[in-house]
Amino acid sequence: MMARRSLGRQFGWLWSAYAVSTLGTWLAFDAFSLIAILVLHAGPAEVSVLAAAGLAVGAVVAVPLGPWVEFRRKRPVMMAMDLIRFAALMSIPAAFALGWLSFPQLLIVSVVTGAADITFKSASGAYLKALVPGQDLLVANGRFESTTWTATALGPPLGGAAFGLFGPVTTVLANAVSFLLSAAGVRAIGGNEPRPVRAGAARLRVRDLPDGWRYILAHPALRPLFFNSIGVNALIMATAPLLAVLMLGRLHFAPWQYGLAFAGPCVAG
Repeated sequence: MMARRSLGRQFGWLWSAYAVSTLGTWLAFDAFSLIAILVLHAGPAEVSVLAAAGLAVGAVVAVPLGPWVEFRRKRPVMMAMDLIRFAALMSIPAAFALGWLSFPQLLIVSVVTGAADITFKSASGAYLKALVPGQDLLVANGRFESTTWTATALGPPLGGAAFGLFGPVTTVLANAVSFLLSAAGVRAIGGNEPRPVRAGAARLRVRDLPDGWRYILAHPALRPLFFNSIGVNALIMATAPLLAVLMLGRLHFAPWQYGLAFAGPCVAG
């Protein structure tokens, strides 16, 4: 039997940080939509805007983000994004406790966390390549992928049960704490990360921003993957908010049942 390959202490901390934040995220699966529907009594249009806002901002931020992250140390960026997400999410339980929670606040927090999410992922992907030798990247990414699907299968029904048992902001609080623990895990990696050196003194210009899109659209392998990702995610996002309104609002499903309906098919992953 093949022994399990060890990728080192530093990878172990990175994997632990990823695992705790991923579990927290999936425990809070669609928490904003649940709060909007069950607490703020939002309709389909508001829930759709809430679901799309963070992703839309992420798409806009992604264009100039690559050059910005490329020439910065990745660990400080990752820790900063974790702390930003922690602070933004903690504002929701605080506002709920004070009776100030509103739909605009959910929208703002969704936008902030969406931008921080994509910044963290950009930095963490680059950092993993620097941390793990090329021949071990397949094993490392396999462990991240397995963690993702395990959390995706377990998190939503457990989070839905917690939502029903302990209150509507419980999973948001758990998600916030998971990002704080993630920041601690990333910090515990340690080691000296060299500052990336920018080749030349040229600064990023507005006319340079479409270069990434040109590269993707001209690449024979990346182009079909790009359009496949757009098609699949567009179909999912077009129906997900409406499904949440239908199940939780009109059909009166319990939050854990809504989470289970999503998590069941993810067991295969």
